[in-house]
Amino acid sequence: MNKDMFEGKWHEYAGQIKEKWGKFTDDDLTEVRGRRESFLGKLQSYYGYTKNEAEKELDTFFHSYKKNAEKTKLSK
Repeated sequence: MNKDMFEGKWHEYAGQIKEKWGKFTDDDLTEVRGRRESFLGKLQSYYGYTKNEAEKELDTFFHSYKKNAEKTKLSK
């Protein structure tokens, strides 16, 4: 997911991010405000990921999120 998409849909992802990565607080999410690099840095800090691991985790999350959103649209 590119930077612009991440920032543009941040409000949609914030709740899901807290579910997946429970160490994130509301203050963390407010501080990040959709900035991908800032979010990746927090992932690295909280979970001990390398930069590549954090990017992979985030990409996997978005792939799963997108897949679930498509299923929801189809079931309506």
